[in-house]
Amino acid sequence: MLITGGTGSFGQTMVRRLLDRDVGEVRVLSRDEAKQDLMRHRLGDDRVHYHVGDVRDYDTMLRATRGVDFVFHAAALKQVPSCEFFPLEAVRTNVLGSGNVLDAAERNGVASVVVLSTDKAVYPVNAMGMSKALMEKVVQAHARHHPNGRTTVSCVRYGNVMFSRGSVIPLFVEQIRAGRAPTVTNPAMTRFLMSLTESVELVEHAFLHARPGDIFIRKASACTVGDLATALCQLFDVPAKLDLIGVRHGEKLDETLASREEVAQAEDFGEFFRVPLDARDLNYALYVSEGDPTGAVGQDFNSANAPRLDVPEIVELLLTLPEIRAELAARDLATAP
Repeated sequence: MLITGGTGSFGQTMVRRLLDRDVGEVRVLSRDEAKQDLMRHRLGDDRVHYHVGDVRDYDTMLRATRGVDFVFHAAALKQVPSCEFFPLEAVRTNVLGSGNVLDAAERNGVASVVVLSTDKAVYPVNAMGMSKALMEKVVQAHARHHPNGRTTVSCVRYGNVMFSRGSVIPLFVEQIRAGRAPTVTNPAMTRFLMSLTESVELVEHAFLHARPGDIFIRKASACTVGDLATALCQLFDVPAKLDLIGVRHGEKLDETLASREEVAQAEDFGEFFRVPLDARDLNYALYVSEGDPTGAVGQDFNSANAPRLDVPEIVELLLTLPEIRAELAARDLATAP
C-alpha cells in the first residue's frame, strides 16, 4: 500500500489502521523528511517504508508505485488562503500531481487508487476548491479513457475532519490554552464535522467496492463556527468570548458536500452517497431522444441544510476525540494541587 502525503493527519491514521490489519508493506511518500523521521521513531515498525518525493514528479511516482497493490492519494495543498495567493502551486500539486499518481499507477498495474477530495470542490469559489474540483475531473477522465484498464480509480469527498492538521479545532484549543479568545471569521458560518476514523472507513469502502470514476461522499452533521468555538470554551471552562476577525480570502458562508446534480443521480447508502461516473462519450445526439433532456433536479447536501448540532451536542462529539481528551487531561494535571 502506498499513501501519498502519508505524514499528514489522514496518512498517519491510515498507516496505523493498516498496520493493525497486518498489511505486509506500507509506503509513505511525502516531501517532509523531518516528519518522516519523527513518524519512523514513533511507529518503530519495519513494515513502513519511507519515500521522500513529490507527486509533481512523474518519475518519482513511477518508482514509488512499482510493486504496489493499492494507493491512497492524500498529498495536496489544502490551505485556502495559501492557494489563493499561489494558485499555480495548487494546480501543480492538486491537479498535475494527481495526474502523475494515476498515470504511474496505471502503468505499474496498481489494482485501485482512491483520491482524497473535499467539500470545497463543490461550487468552488477559491483556488484550493477549484484545483480539487479539477482533480476530481482528472480522476473521472482517467476512468473514461481506461474503461478496460488494470487500475480502478475513485474519489472520496469529505467535509472538515476534526483535529486534522491545519483545521480550526487545534487552532481554537491553542488559543484557549494561551488565554486568548478563539478567532472566528463569522460565527454564522456553517461547517461539517466528522472524525478521522469515519473518513478512513469510507476510504476502505472505496477500495473494496468502487467502480472506475465513482465519487463516495460521506454525509456528516454540521454546526456554526460560533457554536463550535463556544463548545470548546465550555469544555475548557473559560468565558465564551469570540474574537471576530472577518472572512478570510476565499471562504464561503456554507460548504456543500454534494451538489443537487450529484444528489439527483447518486445512490444513497444512508451514511454516504455514491455518485457514479457519467461514462457517455461526446456523441450526445444519441441521448436527445432516448434520455431525459431536462435531467433530474435534487437538493444540495450542504452545511446549511445538514443535521445541525447545537452546543451541548458539539461538546459531546468533541469528547469522543482522543486529542481533546488528552488536552483536557493535560490541563487537569497542570492545575492539580
